[in-house]
Amino acid sequence: MLSEHTIAPDFTLPDAEGRPVKLSDFRGQKVVLYFYPRDNTPGCTRQACAFAAAYDTFRQRGVVVIGVSKDTQASHQRFAAKHQLPFILLSDPDHAVLELYDVWKEKKQYGKVSMGTVRSTYLIGEDGIILKAMPKVKPDTNAADVLAALDALEG
Repeated sequence: MLSEHTIAPDFTLPDAEGRPVKLSDFRGQKVVLYFYPRDNTPGCTRQACAFAAAYDTFRQRGVVVIGVSKDTQASHQRFAAKHQLPFILLSDPDHAVLELYDVWKEKKQYGKVSMGTVRSTYLIGEDGIILKAMPKVKPDTNAADVLAALDALEG
């Protein structure tokens, strides 16, 4: 993972509607940048729904929530519509940003080795500095853990 207290690399990716979204456009706001393996899988759905349930709290605190996976824009549209996800989903089919953020890694499942996204989250400060790097997060507690990290940083 990228190190805390370093600058979060800037990037531009399309959102579910195909509009380009640039990380640096959110300077002046904290950003939760979470990387997940795949739309509409059980863990990723629970994770997204947990962020959706906490979304008003994030918004009240001036925090932007962005989810990134290698899924297509059309997949993100269906995923967001099905689960009423109010936050930004970005499509990285070439996994360039996944690699940039060091979350595209070798994974072993049932003895099979393949490359894939390791579920990870970065909390980025208003100045673009990584405040918290959270590797191998749990889908059910990720949103609450990020809120706890915000409390610790601001408290």
